[in-house]
Amino acid sequence: MTALLDIADELARDLDTLSFGAPVAAVYNPLVYARPGYAAYCDRYAGGDKEVLLVGMNPGPFGMAQTGVPFGHVELVRDWLGIDVPIGKPPREHPARPVEGFACPRAEVSGARLWGWARSRFGVPRRFFERFFVLNYCPLLFVEESGRNRTPDKLAPESRAALLPPCDRALAAAVSLLRPRFVVGIGRFAAERVEVARALVPSVAFTSGSIPHPSPANPAANRDWAGSAERALESLGVTVGEQR
Repeated sequence: MTALLDIADELARDLDTLSFGAPVAAVYNPLVYARPGYAAYCDRYAGGDKEVLLVGMNPGPFGMAQTGVPFGHVELVRDWLGIDVPIGKPPREHPARPVEGFACPRAEVSGARLWGWARSRFGVPRRFFERFFVLNYCPLLFVEESGRNRTPDKLAPESRAALLPPCDRALAAAVSLLRPRFVVGIGRFAAERVEVARALVPSVAFTSGSIPHPSPANPAANRDWAGSAERALESLGVTVGEQR
């Protein structure tokens, strides 16, 4: 969908003007170097109004950072979503976090859980994307000198103050475009930003809430994440539907 790509391109330009100090050593923006992956994802699956918009926090080092697709576990993006495109490189790579694109041998656990649930529940992508779409609130991956991932909520206050407004505007623009009935944060941080974006799009009425983040860093996610996520969705009024 061209309009969603336009939103992403504007966000990428806005974020390109920012700089992030220690402990951040490298910043990856897959909306730029992995744009073919994100463009293929939007082109295939973003069409039409969506019932449920799921909003993640930011890319993982072995997911969107490699494929350009939110929560983009390489195998599931290639074999289930049917996307396999050339991926470029960020201007500066951390040696511990190389971008190998669809040749990356590492598994993104969060992506395996999210897209694995979608595959198990809906069978084929078309059935999932008739109702759902998945976006990341922030498109940037922040890598510390050690190679460790630093999430947006853990950035220095001045960095967060510069990062959040353009991301809020982009999320609000996506909500205005997709007009979902439910906007659901994947994790607490994303759910908080959904509430900020709500004020920017008063013309779109939606129910908001959160589901647990599927990261293995979340202890609760290691015990039946899919079941917990479905129960959280159903408590908001989302009928997940029968397993295919």
